[in-house]
Amino acid sequence: MAYIPNTESDRQRMLERIGASSVAELFEQIPTELHMRGTLSLPAPMTEIELRQHFAELASANRSYATFLGAGIYDHYIPSTVPAIIGRAEFYTCYTPYQPEISQGTLQSIFEFQTLICDLTGMDVSNASLYDGATALAEAALMASSITGRTEWVVSECVNPAYRETLRTYAWASGHTLVEAGREGIVTDFAKLSVGSHTACVIVQNPNFFGSLETMADAEKLAHGCGALLVVSSDPISLGLLKPPGAYDADIAVAEGQPLGIPMSFGGPGLGLFACKQQYVRQMPGRVVGATTALAPTDEGECKRGYVLTLQTREQHIRREKATSNICTNQGLCALAATVYLSTLGKNGLRKVAELCVAKSHYLADRIAELPELSVEKVPERVSDASGDFLTRSRAFFKEFVVKCPRPVAQINERLRERGIIGGLDLGRFYADLAGCMLVCATEKRTREEMDAFVETVRCAQNDTAAEVLR
Repeated sequence: MAYIPNTESDRQRMLERIGASSVAELFEQIPTELHMRGTLSLPAPMTEIELRQHFAELASANRSYATFLGAGIYDHYIPSTVPAIIGRAEFYTCYTPYQPEISQGTLQSIFEFQTLICDLTGMDVSNASLYDGATALAEAALMASSITGRTEWVVSECVNPAYRETLRTYAWASGHTLVEAGREGIVTDFAKLSVGSHTACVIVQNPNFFGSLETMADAEKLAHGCGALLVVSSDPISLGLLKPPGAYDADIAVAEGQPLGIPMSFGGPGLGLFACKQQYVRQMPGRVVGATTALAPTDEGECKRGYVLTLQTREQHIRREKATSNICTNQGLCALAATVYLSTLGKNGLRKVAELCVAKSHYLADRIAELPELSVEKVPERVSDASGDFLTRSRAFFKEFVVKCPRPVAQINERLRERGIIGGLDLGRFYADLAGCMLVCATEKRTREEMDAFVETVRCAQNDTAAEVLR
């Protein structure tokens, strides 16, 4: 419904039914010092016609921007099949499928989601999704400690800073030790990661926060050499082209699923992808949907296939202190969007999107490198475990790259904004040694005209000539 048409008499009847004499009595448990004094500063009521005109005026101020900002949330094309299916009432309004006898459609869609995530990551088993990529990574670290009985998490500084901040919060709250180290420029130097008998997991992102490819063979040797688990965070689009985590013996694979058919929406909601090896399935957080068959056959002699929530301890719903994880929900609608997206594209379509991301980001990097005083940070030649040689023939980065700028990044981004372009991320916010560097992203949606306009605007911004920029 567009609004809730409760009259004063409706509200009074509801209060009487629950045994309260007034709204104030209903909320009397809230301390009086937290009560609002006075009235809300709101405009006068409008008629429906006036309200529609008002919102039309507000909407007319919107502009369509070409965005070159990534850093975890990405502007990918969403096929029309995604909103068409997730907008159906039977999916859009469904609740948690506790009762399988009335939730078969929802459960089957989640089962298909889990299957697709296993195919994508090369892992044995997937759960029914978590909140987002950051919490999925933190839950993976907790799971690693549960499996190994160890309390230290070693994470590369090339992992997304927001993810590492979430890891710090989880470590502080759960009594674990977090070690952040190993960065050499824009890749991980695994020789700088100190591990030992106390290390529960080694956490690596590939492609990393800078878009660079890591040497995952070194990561695997480091983790498994000390008896720790290897936890890998990936860009799911990159897995259409690069080796999946399962190919280099990762124990737990996580990702932010937003690129798979979910709008950017000012940074949320996200979708946490989570998969692991079969032997760790009972320590995996969240829900798992399983497939089974009915005991009694139909009149045709067929035992129907059915879907249920499985491997669920009651503690996850009631006795939280006994739970393997306190993540007890799933992002059902977002997981469905990812399922529809992957089903629409298929294996070849996803690879094509990944190849377009590589081709366009490398085109943009080459154009920027032509500008005087600007330089594109290079990935060391030792990075060599991409699928085939699609990336290793050139700079080994996927979709994102780092540009060293002669002027403050904020100034360049302001010039870009004036041209209707959203610029890259100012890396100085997170890395002191990368002050003056911009993280630039180009997805399959960016056109040659948009990329050329980006380069021309940056060129003009070097001279700080606003008239030339806006020409």
